[in-house]
Amino acid sequence: MPVALTADQTALAEAVSGFADRHSTREYTRANTDRLAAGELPSCWADLVALGLPGVHLPEEVGGQGGTLDEIAVVLAEAGRALLPGPLLPSVLTSTIVASSKSGAPVEDALRRFAAGGTGATIAPDHGVRAADTGLTGATGPVLGAASAEVFLVAAGTRWFLVERATEGVRVEARAGSDLGRDLGVVRLQDVAATELDGIDAEYAEAVATAFMAAEAAGVIRWCSDTATEYVKARKQFGRPVGAFQAVQHRTAQLLITSELATSAAWDAVRGLADDAAQRTHAVAGAAIITLGRAVHAAVECLGLHGAIGFTWEHDLHLYWRRAISLAGLGGSAEYWERRLGEVALDGPRNFAVPLPETDSTFRDWVSEILDRAAALDNPNPSKIGDHDSANTGPRRTLLADAGLVSPPMPKPWGIEAGPLEQLILQDEYDRHGIAQPGMGIGQWVVPIVLQRGTPEQLARLAAPALRGEEIWCQLMSEPEAGSDVASLSLRATRDGGGWRLNGQKIWTTLAHRSDWGLLLARTDSEAERHRGLTMFLVDMHGEGVTVRPITQSSGNAEFNEVFFDDAYVPDDMVLGEVGQGWALTLETLAQERLFIGGVRDPGHNARLVGIVEREEYAGSRENALRALGRISARGAAISAMNLRETIRRLDGHGIGPATSISKAAASMLHTDAAAAALELIGPAAALNEQDSEVVQHELDIPTWVIGGGTLEIQLNTIATFVMGLPRK
Repeated sequence: MPVALTADQTALAEAVSGFADRHSTREYTRANTDRLAAGELPSCWADLVALGLPGVHLPEEVGGQGGTLDEIAVVLAEAGRALLPGPLLPSVLTSTIVASSKSGAPVEDALRRFAAGGTGATIAPDHGVRAADTGLTGATGPVLGAASAEVFLVAAGTRWFLVERATEGVRVEARAGSDLGRDLGVVRLQDVAATELDGIDAEYAEAVATAFMAAEAAGVIRWCSDTATEYVKARKQFGRPVGAFQAVQHRTAQLLITSELATSAAWDAVRGLADDAAQRTHAVAGAAIITLGRAVHAAVECLGLHGAIGFTWEHDLHLYWRRAISLAGLGGSAEYWERRLGEVALDGPRNFAVPLPETDSTFRDWVSEILDRAAALDNPNPSKIGDHDSANTGPRRTLLADAGLVSPPMPKPWGIEAGPLEQLILQDEYDRHGIAQPGMGIGQWVVPIVLQRGTPEQLARLAAPALRGEEIWCQLMSEPEAGSDVASLSLRATRDGGGWRLNGQKIWTTLAHRSDWGLLLARTDSEAERHRGLTMFLVDMHGEGVTVRPITQSSGNAEFNEVFFDDAYVPDDMVLGEVGQGWALTLETLAQERLFIGGVRDPGHNARLVGIVEREEYAGSRENALRALGRISARGAAISAMNLRETIRRLDGHGIGPATSISKAAASMLHTDAAAAALELIGPAAALNEQDSEVVQHELDIPTWVIGGGTLEIQLNTIATFVMGLPRK
């Protein structure tokens, strides 16, 4: 998915992409590396300016396009994907920082110049330029765009100045850079006269530069992912596309995950420029870690998937690799950003509030009135799946179930056929009223298919108790010899009068020992092909012939079970759907999660690490502890940003995208790494029994998270074949 979200942003991205194609930007870079390094503007610069691209974000009164920073981020991301040569990035970030000043006429004059195609570069405070009565003095390290710049924005301590390139005492030495499409230079200043600008905040300036570099890096990473995917589809070895080999599929899927997280983090960084200082740091530091910090890795992964061909001068890959190296170097060290993010994460997570485009308050008012009544009631009866208000039963839960607010996307009267916006308003109102949104555990994904496909008689018997939390459901899919390959299951259902006899075993069934009903897939036709001859049954878990044996996990908990069926009888009226159509219903069941949409919540990994830092339970240094917190926080925020983008797309009327599958895989990896980070931090305390160490307890419970929803390998298979279109054979 590109940085662009809206239709206008997509059109803008297409304009940049079309511009790059017309001007053969990569070919131009190859042929003109020396000229570009010397600061000569590319031949397409005038056309770029004519399109208004350098001024997309600048006000119309100074000749700009009157757009937002989100829109210039789209331009930069597409510039990175197309590898546009020249000083677009340094000029755009310089004009954006200048625009934050309140110095009136000098600022307006500078912005007019930038909108008209003027070039600029920013010299940040860490270059050590000094301001004195005689002017600015100092020598910089490498500055992006310095050789092509007509004007410099220079920081001297806490003060900021505009410096004309032609001013006496300014000397620029072009330096050959790793990026062959842009110039780099060292600037020497000696008693240089300059125009001081007021109101520029150094941290904001750093944030702008980092966010904009991340946007361009996201485009570079996207090119790496797209190019690798197309290559493994076309390249053949041993008579078939290399993309059909599972190892290649997994590696390519991992690269797509890297790209999606990088895009989401960069988008959030630009979005975060308008936030307060702490939230801005959250967003920008996350992008520095997830996007700038992964750009070189993405290029190397792209090379690995190409093999030797990607290591040649003729292939475009090295041009992107070089740009990734340059951006990562200029963006600052990972250690610096991890520590910065760790410090702000101690005070709370990144805010991912969902913007709700409400035009009519009727629905919200209706929900609020119901929740007002619900708030006066309680749920005094503990649930079998946990004593917490979201699961407990009582008058409050009954009221909410009868109103259709337990499974809101479902058809009436069980739900309210809520779309994405209505679901988010519901969540917002639940939060505002201080009421836990009711859940059904595993039933959250099982019960909706019963509501959609059940007969009137089945619904009359099963729907209300499930929604009220009075009866608990489980899902009986996996078998000892089938695992994730559901289509190969062997539990048999044979005809017996007006019903069916079940014989076989299910395993890894979550909460089966506490469930009243189960949704079970069984083979009713042994002669049919794998995906045919399967039927879905509604099974009474307390019925004769059903034996549930809890499986004690390494953590000591027993949430999973093996379930044995010994001539267990299921009447015909408890078949869900048609006999032989169980596979189609299975796919519908697995897709139920995608009907639900919710606000982007904190993944929860930060809290454990924050506690370790605040209680000073880390075995090493506080610096290392903060860095670990920063690393994990960045990844959790990138996943949340991806989910927020998907939510915004859904609110804008788009169909369901691939973000759910990608987010699941990314979350699985994060669960494992976050638990490992906590273990590493506590050092010798990890030797304690899990009863004395919550961190150890959590580590031993990791399989619940990374296997229960399908192993990472299965998730990567799904992404590779269903999202990326890689061949299955």
